[in-house]
Amino acid sequence: MSSDPALPSWLSRVAVFDLETTGVDVTGDRVVTAHVGVLDAKGREIASRDWLAHPGIDIPEGATAVHGITTEHAHAHGRPAIEVVSEVTTALRSLLAQGVPVVAYNAAYDFSLLAHEARRHGVEPLIDPSPVIDPMIIDKAYDRYRRGKRTLEVVAAHYAVPLEGAHVASADAVAAGRVAQALARQFRMPETLEALHTQQIGWARSQAASLTEYFISIGRLEPEETLDGAWPVRRAR
Repeated sequence: MSSDPALPSWLSRVAVFDLETTGVDVTGDRVVTAHVGVLDAKGREIASRDWLAHPGIDIPEGATAVHGITTEHAHAHGRPAIEVVSEVTTALRSLLAQGVPVVAYNAAYDFSLLAHEARRHGVEPLIDPSPVIDPMIIDKAYDRYRRGKRTLEVVAAHYAVPLEGAHVASADAVAAGRVAQALARQFRMPETLEALHTQQIGWARSQAASLTEYFISIGRLEPEETLDGAWPVRRAR
């Protein structure tokens, strides 16, 4: 029986992170649920923690339709947002300080929203988290011309990674970690985490520039508008 191709040593233990929120505006929307875990080299989750927050605002029906959490449920069972934001930020800061890479799919969304939440509640934000691994950025860089959507569900299926319960923070976080490991088995990755992190900054910038051009060409953006390619935390406006 053949074994899986070897992972780079720096992918043998990875943290995974995902948020479910009240919407898609990183500056104004709020954390509803969060998951931080750790995967081993075989993609098994060996440590994990989940949070449910009372976000302090109503959860729109559209957001509830995605992740299933209603305003009433969050009010009844969620903890104060300041506690959740502080604990999630502390957990991630601790893992990063240990040199454990944090995998997050579309990392600029989750890390940016968390940073804005931290500022909102007087918590020291993660300004420049590193090392971070973003399977969405990496997949676009290594398989640039593949047609179709690049949502986590689609990309996980492409790399034969099971994803049950999409848009549940724990399921999405674990699937993203396993996609990162699948990418590393399929493509030649940089030799160090530091090199990969730096490359992703450039890839994110160029991918945003390309998407900006496309959106302008179809009239979705005005010629003077640009998409923010900052990664893994978007610039504060």
